[in-house]
Amino acid sequence: MQGLRWLRMSEDEMNDFLGRGGTGVISFATEPDEPPVSIPVSYGFSAEVERFYFRLSFPRESRKDDLIDRHVSFVTHGEIDNRWRSVVATGQLSDVSDAPYESAEIQGMWSIEIPLVDIFERPPRETTFRYFSLEPATMTGRKETKTDP
Repeated sequence: MQGLRWLRMSEDEMNDFLGRGGTGVISFATEPDEPPVSIPVSYGFSAEVERFYFRLSFPRESRKDDLIDRHVSFVTHGEIDNRWRSVVATGQLSDVSDAPYESAEIQGMWSIEIPLVDIFERPPRETTFRYFSLEPATMTGRKETKTDP
């Protein structure tokens, strides 16, 4: 990693990097003496309404029901032109499964693309899914830049 440094990304750069969706990790806050609960997820992103969207599974043995109302952080990263990028967003999730059609949460979902990733041990039709949005309280991005030797 010698000769590399990181710079903050602008809002436009973050929006370009996030695109309409991808994958990342969402972490739920827990008790002070416990580690956060972190889960790989697919996401959708709408720059127009500045929201992330998640389709979360709730298998019978899942702890998510106990954690869903807690603060979260969401991280996604990847490469563009052989340079690393990452975005970190924090806030609280809002359940949009039953939101009215005209709400900003639902309207923002028209422009997203949540990748469907099948990682379940049972068929998806046997698992309950709910939709959530995250209007970030904070959102920061970093990008790699090469320094002159």
